[in-house]
Parts: sequence; structure tokens; C-alpha cells
Amino acid sequence: MAQGHRPDRVGDQIRQEVSDLLARGAVHDPGIGFITLTRVQVSADLQVAHIFYTMLGDDKARRDTARALERATPFLRRHVGSRLRLRRVPEIDFRFDQAVAHQDRIEQILRDLHEEERQRASSPDGSADDSADKSANASANAAPDDDKPE
Repeated sequence: MAQGHRPDRVGDQIRQEVSDLLARGAVHDPGIGFITLTRVQVSADLQVAHIFYTMLGDDKARRDTARALERATPFLRRHVGSRLRLRRVPEIDFRFDQAVAHQDRIEQILRDLHEEERQRASSPDGSADDSADKSANASANAAPDDDKPE
């Protein structure tokens, strides 16, 4: 029999419960910085829950937060188990969400490209990029000479 969307529903419930616990300050570990839970992937058999998070800060802060979350995992799992009605509470695994960092990098590259394009368009000498001039000249030279009077 198909599971349907049950792993997704359980994942949403786990994300909500863990978010509430972290927001209320129930975890008294100073290593856990300001984090955002982005998504939860629960296996089809509901045995493992991968909780993806993102945070502000450098690599050292990220490592400290990862260690603090690892220390807090048994506490969080106990509380999730007491709040959700499941036969077996899934093992919780915290993972840093690289997708958000990659998305930010792509957006930064696009912003840089648009800025370069604006600078080329508004350059003081009024000339556009050399490659654009060359391609325009090449297309003009490739045109047939049918319209020239003899």
C-alpha cells in the first residue's frame, strides 16, 4: 500500500516542533546560534528525519552550531517523541542546507552581471563593449551588396 504524503506531513510536524523548541529557548546550549530550519526530509518508513538548516555567520560559527545541534539531538528527539503520535520516533539528523548558499551565490553573480551591463551602457565615451562592436561590424560586412548603386 502506498504511503501517500505521510512522510511530508510528519516532516512538517517535526519541523514545527523543533522550531518551537529552538525559538522558545528550550535548548540552553550557547553554541546554537540564530538558525532557520529550511526543510525536513523523512524517509518513507518514518525511521530517519534529516533536518536541513541555514544560519548566518562564518565557517567557525557553522561548525560550532553543528556541534551544538549534535549535542542537543537526544533532547530534541525526546521532546518530538512526546509531542507527536508515532509508534517510533525517527532518528534526527541535522544537515547544513547548501542550497541556500548556492542560491545566494547565483543571485550575486547575476547582480554583478547586471551592474557590469549598466556600466558598459553608461560608459563616458559612449562606446559599447568591443566584442559587441566587432559583431555588429561583422554582420554589416557580411550583408550582400545588392543595394549599392553602380
